[in-house]
Order: sequence, then structure tokens, then C-alpha cells
Amino acid sequence: SIEVRMTLILGAQLLILGLVGIGLERRKDLASTWLAARSHKRKRACEKWFLLYGVFWILAFAVIVGTKIYEQFSAWTYLIVCFGLALPLYIQPILWPSLTLDDKCVWYDRYSFKANVWLAIFGFTGNYWYTHYFYTVLDASYTMPSFRLNGVPLAMWFATHFYFCFYHTISNAIIRKILSSYQSSRRRTLFLIVAIASLSYATAFAETITISAFPYWHFQDRHAAYTIGSAFYAQYFIVSFPLFFFLDELPAHVVDNLISSHTHTLFRTCIDALAASMAVLFLLDFTRISIVRTDLYIQAQSHLVAHTPLGMNHQGQLITS
Repeated sequence: SIEVRMTLILGAQLLILGLVGIGLERRKDLASTWLAARSHKRKRACEKWFLLYGVFWILAFAVIVGTKIYEQFSAWTYLIVCFGLALPLYIQPILWPSLTLDDKCVWYDRYSFKANVWLAIFGFTGNYWYTHYFYTVLDASYTMPSFRLNGVPLAMWFATHFYFCFYHTISNAIIRKILSSYQSSRRRTLFLIVAIASLSYATAFAETITISAFPYWHFQDRHAAYTIGSAFYAQYFIVSFPLFFFLDELPAHVVDNLISSHTHTLFRTCIDALAASMAVLFLLDFTRISIVRTDLYIQAQSHLVAHTPLGMNHQGQLITS
């Protein structure tokens, strides 16, 4: 059964992680921490904001899915709900920079602004390109009424943003905990790689299993979606989790002085996000060519679609339900 198989997969990952972690030496020169160091108050404040807002949108989605109020949604409703949930994250760095202690910085140097830009670029690329790999490889399709850009519901473009803000804050915390807890060594590097890979798969699987209660993200083979699809989706995060972590990540002894307290300009932030996006695109396509061995079909559509699924199967035909 799918439950047994996923338990074995996740259990095996934890076992490997535990075995690799044997012999790691604890650091004595630095306090172990999940959030950014207290000396990096702006990044720390932004991570708290993303986590707290994550609780809000998760509860909002739980109510929407739990009550099945989405059955009354039109294309406009989906768009308004997802855009409305993403909007506070978009506008906070400009209208409420004090929330993340960024009010004394120029707007383009604010960590909250750069974090949003990084994730917006990565999310845009994911929706514009990566979703078509799910359409092709897993015979997936969105079947709710929606406005679409390049075949992907616009509502999902906005939903991706608040999902990714939450995911990448969690990954920041786990990566930082490992780096601040153990002495630098080859074993720690291996442990970190395994941890990122395991976290990527767990994140992908968690989203897949939670979204399964929403009937309008349709898979021809749900079993394959949980196992193969999670591994496919995990390739996003194997690249993005470590690269996003290094955005304005400074050694704990460096104090946030608003002048030399960032590692990335806005330009470098954009370049890094685009580089991560291209790396993931290559990974997905290498997987498609070498393992799945199927053609990639993309059918652009940017009009209102009323309960018409849009996805392409292995033969390049529109999927219907």
C-alpha cells in the first residue's frame, strides 16, 4: 500500500541521516540556533514574520478545504483568495518595513524585500516551466475554473509564493541548526547534504499528501504522484534550500550594522534566483530524458477556463477527467 511504501521511504531517509550523523562533533565556540543569530536582527525578524504568517495562511487553507467552500469558487474567487493571501508578503517590505526591522534601510537593501524577490523569481519559473513536467510526466492537471498563463492557473502563481516563503524559512532553520551545532568537517558536509535531500523529499511529499484533499489538482495515478512525484518535486528544493539560505547569511559574530550586514545586492539576489531556477530546470529535464523517457508537451493558454482540465499526457493529448 502507499502508506507502507511511504513509511519505508521516509524511514530509510531518517535511518541514513542517523547513520551519517554518528561521530559528528559538537561546536563549543557558537550557540546552536534555529533562527538567524540575534546579532542579525533583520533576517531573524523576517524569518519570524514568514513563520507567523505561515500559520495564518495554513489555517485559511484548512478552512477552505475542510469546509469545501472552494466548490462555490469561480475563477475570480480563486484568484482573489490566493492573491489576497500573497499580498501581505509582497507589500510588507515597502509599506511596513518596521515589522522586520528594515525601516532604516533603503528599500533595495532590505532582507525582507530581497527574500521576496528571490522567491518570486523562483516561483515564477516554477509555474511557467516546471508545472508542465508534472503535466507530462505524471499526467497531472488543474481542473478548477481559472485564468491561466502558459497553461497554469494564475491563482497558483500567487499560492506558490506564500508556500515557498514558509518552506524556505523552515529549511533555513534546519540548515542553520546543523551548521551552528556541529564542527566543520567532511562528515558534517555529508550530513548536511543528506539532511537537505531528506527535507526536500519530505516537503514535497507533505504538500502532495495535504493537497490530495483538494480534488481539482488531478493525477491519473495518485500512487505515482506520492512516490515518484514527490521525488520529482523534491528537485526544486534540493537546489533552492541551500542557495536561499545563503541570502544575507552572515557569521554569528558579525553585527547587523545596516551598512556591511548583507552579502547580496538586489542584483546578485536576482542572479542567484535565476541560477537556481535554471539548475532545477536542468535537473527536471535530465530526469525526464534519462529516467522517464518521454516527450515534453506545452500548450499555452491564457484565457478563462471553466472547469476544463489542462494537462498533457505522454501522447501530447489534453487530459480529461
